[in-house]
Amino acid sequence: MENLDLRCAALGKQLADKANEKLLTDALAVLEEQGVYAFFLYLKARGKDEGARVSEACRDFLKKTPQVQPLLAQPTNDVFLELQTLAADLDGLLLARDLLRQGLVYGRYHAKAGGSR
Repeated sequence: MENLDLRCAALGKQLADKANEKLLTDALAVLEEQGVYAFFLYLKARGKDEGARVSEACRDFLKKTPQVQPLLAQPTNDVFLELQTLAADLDGLLLARDLLRQGLVYGRYHAKAGGSR
């Protein structure tokens, strides 16, 4: 069994390389207050640069996480369709939220440590 916390740390490093600390902080707030669907919607609204890069990294992370991947719809280009399938399993949705939250927290730490852009 793999260590999910280490995977979250790797995601955090990847996120810090793709976005600044403010975006990661704002995205974390949306995730905590509104949930996974709102998190991805917020990132989409942020535009094609940082928001899209963070969204894609988080989406890829979930697709490569064995505990979450089977709960996602067949791979499509529509993250929101995949999230609807994930939302059908409350435990999976909560796990995905917790993993994304931990990755964003680590991303903020990495951004601070490296001097955010």
